[in-house]
Order: sequence, then structure tokens, then C-alpha cells
Amino acid sequence: MSEFNVKPERTLHVLHVDDDPVNLRVVEEILTAFGHRAVKALSGPEALEQMSSQAFDVVLMDIHMPEMSGIEVMKRIRERPGPDRDTPVIALTADILSREPAEYLALGFTGFVPKPVMVQGLIAAVARAAGVTQPPLRLRRAG
Repeated sequence: MSEFNVKPERTLHVLHVDDDPVNLRVVEEILTAFGHRAVKALSGPEALEQMSSQAFDVVLMDIHMPEMSGIEVMKRIRERPGPDRDTPVIALTADILSREPAEYLALGFTGFVPKPVMVQGLIAAVARAAGVTQPPLRLRRAG
């Protein structure tokens, strides 16, 4: 059995917004394995509430959610007064047919990660959006 042996340049505080609890748990496990802190939100309104009470280095945003889409949440973040309006927001979606990644960038997202999430792609996108250096992935055998 292998485990991740990665220490980031600094610990990032990441908000992950997704209406699927399984997706939230998987991404949380990936982020914490890489030394980051994850906060989960099951909806757009919950994400906006979380952002009102604490600062985040990066937001991972599911696109297709009931009640409020990830695009609408991102637009509301960008319209808010204060420093959190500039928080990097990465689009996470399994829908790669209706929009190209460049279209998400044109909408105001900082980055794009397709689902199912690949560990290296997610960690690289988070580090890039936060402007930190992420060391290369190294696996260590558990004794």
C-alpha cells in the first residue's frame, strides 16, 4: 500500500462546493493528503455563507447544482464587495461537452478541472490558482 508523501509550500484553506457528499469527501481526502485544509459546502447559498465568515485561498466549484448553479455562485462572489471577490474559483464539472475549458475562464473562473477528478490535475490546479509551488508527487511505501 502506498501513501502520499507531499509537503506543500504552504497549507491552503480551500472551500469545496458540491451537492454530492461523496464528491465532497473524496476531494477533502485528496486535499488533506497534500497538507491542505478543506471546508465543504453542499450548495451555492451555503458557500456564500461560508465565504462571509472566513477567507479562503481557493474555491472549488461544482457547476451543476440545484437551487444555484456554480456559474451563478461564482458571479455572486465576483460581485461582492471586499477582498473575497478576488478569491480564485476553479470550475469542477463532469459536463465537458456543453462548454470548453476556455469558456469557463471567460466566465470568470480561474481554472477548470474535469470530473472524475484526477489527483495530480486537482492539486496542480489548486496550487496554480493560489500561486504556490506544489512539490512533485512522490509515493512512499507504507511499512
